[in-house]
Amino acid sequence: MDPIVATPISESSNITDFVVTNGNGVKGLSEMGLKTLPKQYIQPVEERITVSNILPQESIPIIDMSNWDEPKVSESICDAAEKWGFFQIINHGVPIEVLENVKDATHRFFNLPAEEKRKFSKENSPSNSVRFGTSFSPEAEKALEWKDYLSLFYVSEAEASALWPSACKDQVLEYMRGSELVIQRLLEALMKRINVKEIDETKESLLMGSKRINLNYYPICPNPELTVGVGRHSDVSTLTILLQDDIGGLYVRGNNDSWVHVPPISGSLVINVGDALQIMSNGRYKSIEHRVVASGSKNRISVPIFVNPRPYDMIGPFPEVLAGDEKALYKQVLYSNYVKHFFKKAHDGKKTIEFAKI
Repeated sequence: MDPIVATPISESSNITDFVVTNGNGVKGLSEMGLKTLPKQYIQPVEERITVSNILPQESIPIIDMSNWDEPKVSESICDAAEKWGFFQIINHGVPIEVLENVKDATHRFFNLPAEEKRKFSKENSPSNSVRFGTSFSPEAEKALEWKDYLSLFYVSEAEASALWPSACKDQVLEYMRGSELVIQRLLEALMKRINVKEIDETKESLLMGSKRINLNYYPICPNPELTVGVGRHSDVSTLTILLQDDIGGLYVRGNNDSWVHVPPISGSLVINVGDALQIMSNGRYKSIEHRVVASGSKNRISVPIFVNPRPYDMIGPFPEVLAGDEKALYKQVLYSNYVKHFFKKAHDGKKTIEFAKI
């Protein structure tokens, strides 16, 4: 039997109250048994993905990390980062039970009552480092995205233990610890290709001085073809380490106006270059547009770790990259200013990088 809805929520103000203010999120909308998508979520035609612009034969590289130290592994990582900006890694050393535990914890958090999740909303959260929300930037968006999220900015284990939701904090911290060596090895390989022989303390700060992890929830959607889970964008990180479930729905920009699906592979992690690394490598490594489609039949989750510079770091092309009289394509920018520019607007493809171009 369909759930009984006491109050119609077709009006914009009621939608906002129900989804945002009351903490129900789009998960709450989905569970009401809606037959049609609320108009606030209907995307312009040009922002929807269609079968005609999907390339079914194409796929991003899949790299076996069993033998980290083999030169061909490093070459494959760098080649993929240059050509695609996206690749999947298997046999990476993060135990499968750690991955499964954090996926279970993500479902556990989003299955909490609305009043529990609301404790971590922008208005109520005990810290700016913990934020439960919906869509991307609702204040700036003309059409909302069909996604709820919990964003966790990592400052320290002590703060995380004190402030992160108990439903998921232990499993998220375990996942972050398990990913440390993966992040370190990926960056070491990528730096050698651009003549950075050693990641000293300064470089370490610029490449991976801070981390943010998101728990993303994409509930069943009544008209998935009319909306998006996440609009097209590139990340502002150095690297993003993404764990996805077995539902699928992530698409990467291919040639021209085409899109390439990133199929779920059990136990794999999806790696993508962010804008910060594109800037620091002077365009050698590419941050690529990607997007997530909504599903009409299954609830989907994903768990990205965003590996970032520190907010107060100045980022620009590394001197080693410019050593051979290569012209700098990007200026020095304060990373926090770059991030603010990204979040103050709706998702808009690759336009954020213009902020740093000379």
